[in-house]
Amino acid sequence: MRPIRPGDRGPAVTEIRTILTGLDLLASTAGPHLDEFDLDTERAVRAFQQSRGLSVDGRVGKETWGALDAARWRLGARTLYHAVPEPLTGEDVRSLQERLLEMGYDVGRADAIYGIRTSRAVAQFQREVGLTPDGACGPHTMNALRRIGRKVVGGRPQWLRESDAIRQSGPALVGKTVVIDPGHGGTDPGVVVPDGSLRWTEADLMHDLASRLEGRLAASGVRVQLTRGPAPDSCLPDTDRALLANSLGADVFISLHLDGHANPDAEGVATYHYGTNNGVTSATGERLAGLVQREIVARTGLRDCRTHAKAWDLLRLTRMPAVRVEVGYLTSPTDRAQLVDPRFRDRVVEAIVAAVQRMYFPIERDVPTGSIDVSELRAVVTAGTVID
Repeated sequence: MRPIRPGDRGPAVTEIRTILTGLDLLASTAGPHLDEFDLDTERAVRAFQQSRGLSVDGRVGKETWGALDAARWRLGARTLYHAVPEPLTGEDVRSLQERLLEMGYDVGRADAIYGIRTSRAVAQFQREVGLTPDGACGPHTMNALRRIGRKVVGGRPQWLRESDAIRQSGPALVGKTVVIDPGHGGTDPGVVVPDGSLRWTEADLMHDLASRLEGRLAASGVRVQLTRGPAPDSCLPDTDRALLANSLGADVFISLHLDGHANPDAEGVATYHYGTNNGVTSATGERLAGLVQREIVARTGLRDCRTHAKAWDLLRLTRMPAVRVEVGYLTSPTDRAQLVDPRFRDRVVEAIVAAVQRMYFPIERDVPTGSIDVSELRAVVTAGTVID
């Protein structure tokens, strides 16, 4: 869909304003200009995007519209159940998932989708409180949820669960499956910057980086899958990229992008993981993002733009530790001069490989940033041994 933006008019704008008013982000939907995307509407859209962990641009594209549509529902307003083949989605589902996570039930990620895992967690809760364990959240289940406080204390249950899964998988990279996602592609080149007789594109540079990362990880014994080739016919939607990683049973998902800005002074690397404004996060994704960010900054000298929690579909729908790395600003002369250098891209690859390896080390046996020699990981595989 074409993004709906300031200055637009029509029924879609009226619907957007109605939802924003219901969320108390707009004062009123009354007046003669109900169908106008005015300055107040833009501010409300920006506030909504900020609160939902979306890109804050004041426009309503596909992802923002999906979040607005989901925001219509409040927990308890309807009965929730596992529907096939189209599962129920909405903010009420996310609220239920977050509540169950706080109580120690395993719903996986709070992705706002009422899937089989959420249904099983509800059934487990119902069984423990003496209700019929049908996996549907209706009035009786809601009353029980309101009566009962947190079940798990002394740490985040999801953090403990995810950390334990990482620990049990062992410290070696051999046999792990990593999906690498070079951003954009096909009809969507991403950020494009002319440079004399050359034309640098985000899609091309990130596919080259992904191919280098694929080779380095494969040499370390990792099974690697890229989400696209160098010249696909079309750009794969983020939802399909996440579903591909899920279908492959990936252990790690890494999406590679470049940033762009009208101000050429904007520069630096940033890494994103799944998280919401109320503190719900992918614990292992957050740790991986921190490791990737620190390793890249230490090994390349790029400006540190830190890590950030986002609820983008690409991060929300993946079931494994997932990060999106904005490796630099292609619009920055400083960053671009480095990004177009193959030797620099090799240093970025080494940083990401080191970060993935460190994620599998027990926290108490972690090593200093920048200290892992990636060539030694290849030597371990060649010798047929496993890092211990």
